[in-house]
Amino acid sequence: MTATASIHHAQSSPTHCLRPPATAVMQGRLRARRLLLPLRAPPPPPGALLLPRALSSSPPASDGGGGGGDGGGGGVAVKQVTRGNLAEALEELRRRVREATFVGLDLEMSGVTSAPWRDTFELDSADVRYLKLRDSAERFAALQLGVCPFRWDPAKSAFIAHPHNFFIFPRKELPSDCSSHEFLCQTTSIDFLAKYQFDFNTCFREGISYLSRAQEEEALQKMNLLYHNRISASSTSCEEDQDMTLKSAADILFTERMKIKFTMWRDEIIRKPRVDSHLPENINCDQGQFQTVFFKMRPAVMLNGFSSHQLKLIQQVLRKHFKDLVYVCTFDDDDTSQKRVVYSDTDEDKTLLMKDVEEDLLRSREARIKSSIGIRHVIDLLSSEKKLIVGHSCFLDIAQVYCKFIGPLPSSMKEFALGIHKIFPHIADTRHLMSVNQAVQNLMRQKSKSLSSAFSFLCSAPNSSAEKSSILSPLRIEVEGDETTSSRFISGAKHEAGYDAYMTGCVFAQLCSYLDIKFERFSPQENLATNSKLQKHINFLPPSWNSGTVIDLSTGMERPDPSYMRRFPASAYEKIVLIWGFQSKVRPNDIKDCISKVFGPGSVRTVFSIDSTAVLVQFGKQESVDDFLDLKAVLERTDSAISILHPLSTLLEGGQTRAAKYFTYREICSFSESKFFFADQAEAVCSTSKNQLLENVDDNVISSVHQSILDGTVLAPVKKSGSKNQNDNDISCQDILHALQVDRALFGKRMRS
Repeated sequence: MTATASIHHAQSSPTHCLRPPATAVMQGRLRARRLLLPLRAPPPPPGALLLPRALSSSPPASDGGGGGGDGGGGGVAVKQVTRGNLAEALEELRRRVREATFVGLDLEMSGVTSAPWRDTFELDSADVRYLKLRDSAERFAALQLGVCPFRWDPAKSAFIAHPHNFFIFPRKELPSDCSSHEFLCQTTSIDFLAKYQFDFNTCFREGISYLSRAQEEEALQKMNLLYHNRISASSTSCEEDQDMTLKSAADILFTERMKIKFTMWRDEIIRKPRVDSHLPENINCDQGQFQTVFFKMRPAVMLNGFSSHQLKLIQQVLRKHFKDLVYVCTFDDDDTSQKRVVYSDTDEDKTLLMKDVEEDLLRSREARIKSSIGIRHVIDLLSSEKKLIVGHSCFLDIAQVYCKFIGPLPSSMKEFALGIHKIFPHIADTRHLMSVNQAVQNLMRQKSKSLSSAFSFLCSAPNSSAEKSSILSPLRIEVEGDETTSSRFISGAKHEAGYDAYMTGCVFAQLCSYLDIKFERFSPQENLATNSKLQKHINFLPPSWNSGTVIDLSTGMERPDPSYMRRFPASAYEKIVLIWGFQSKVRPNDIKDCISKVFGPGSVRTVFSIDSTAVLVQFGKQESVDDFLDLKAVLERTDSAISILHPLSTLLEGGQTRAAKYFTYREICSFSESKFFFADQAEAVCSTSKNQLLENVDDNVISSVHQSILDGTVLAPVKKSGSKNQNDNDISCQDILHALQVDRALFGKRMRS
């Protein structure tokens, strides 16, 4: 038995002990499933903590035994929604969201980064950071959507929560949809989800598919064109249709036979009009290919078993010889076609018939597309109600929502921010809220800012007397189920989207208390997003945990986060050089020392490893960037002892490494392909000549720099002050110049020694 199953068993077993089984089942069907947390008997005494237990490394013990580790549930009933109960769940959720004060939101994805260097770094600029996040949202699938409406109940002085967990799987729903629906799975992410007992079978078999708004519009356009062409092709009033030349005897015999059959059937219709919904006998034809039916209250025959060529010949026969017979092609829900010949005795009736057929096709098409929207109905609901959406470190979650349910992600961070602000005008990030209140900062100073850590610390009863004096009493929160018998509830587990959305809402409610928002005075009709104490902190999202910035969704502008403690100096991107192509791992300090020997102590502010094959080097001066690129180009083109013994030879690695300005780093990150190593990615993007990769250094510049090195006037190695005992075997730049200019034999002798 799994941990989740054992918890469910532990909750239900006391009921079976108190009542006969049949009574227990009947009572369970008639009453609302309302759970006051934590789930245990007897009820907690007044003033006791009503939030679920603080998450720990082990789940609570249960009678059923079973799972351990972090896979245990938190004692919260989370409604599980698949494509089988989506319609019912949407009706309930629509009511809950309309009544909600705010809505917790969370997603579980199939991965986060497609390569190690795709992770966000502190030295990344805002546009590079967005490119990496966009790459993640486009490549990986959303597997679960957690939505948890929270409603403030003044009578109970408590929040009422309704956590929902929607399973998602992007299957093909429309026949006209030609997309491949491919997505990546990051093994570490899949292993992580499996560790917390993620139900992959339910996700892949019963997950809800979707169409984004852009895909819906494209599907409408395609189907409009498709059905318009089909209707036009089926119309008998088109005089521009050219008759096929009957070349074979089989075609001639077939058309003559069809002419006879249709004549007999039509004459029978005219001679013996239908009475009491009875039609003349089916036309006598091989394999029952003609079946007499009603269509739109008109006599008709179904055309079964004919080839496409024969159907074209039939249409030709009707056009030439039967003005009162109409060829009609309709389509079932599974997009299979039905061909009929319908009797229509007047031109007016024929026009009315074709209009009815076209309207039916339009209604059928719209219903089919609407049924394919799937999980996007939830996003449209949240958008239309304009409720306050609450997430934790939710920038990537919001990007996933935009990419999967709205349309292709915009090319820039500003466009994305403004676009998402139109869809969700009020978004709060609990990680950002933790940084704006000094009391919370002090409490969380030595603690992880993860969701489970914040939930465990802020939403549980304080243990020590010191905590009691600094931590506010947790708000009262109830989890409420519905009254339907088909609802499926399980005990929520950490890293399940529905339960994480619940935890996010609990953390947010507690943070509001630290912002001195008094819910006791809060009216359910009030809009929490417009509260003066909260309004100045919403619509600010940290792009990543290490960005040191927040994005203002209302303006699309990025600003520094004052509470963020930087590991590296603030980046000046015009002073940064990208170096890639290292064949073996080189330590940042070695690279810094190597460059400092040439450009002087303090010339390099930061060396940051992208991965084992590439680094970013931030110089102290902007002109050092061009000097470095020029010097590297010279040394690589110079086939002499200088290129071998120069201090920068460590970076050259025999001409294997390459360098460029920060702009090239951005271009590499924007490339759609994603190699595992950055050097391989750079080579795939920069598939031009070596000279172009090295910033197109001019030959005249190279010649000038080369001569300067020979003259010993510029870019000579800098000796460290205070170093008196230099190794006799060290070869200085002056030794190299002397060997080149005076005695090359000396150079060879010292090299051998």
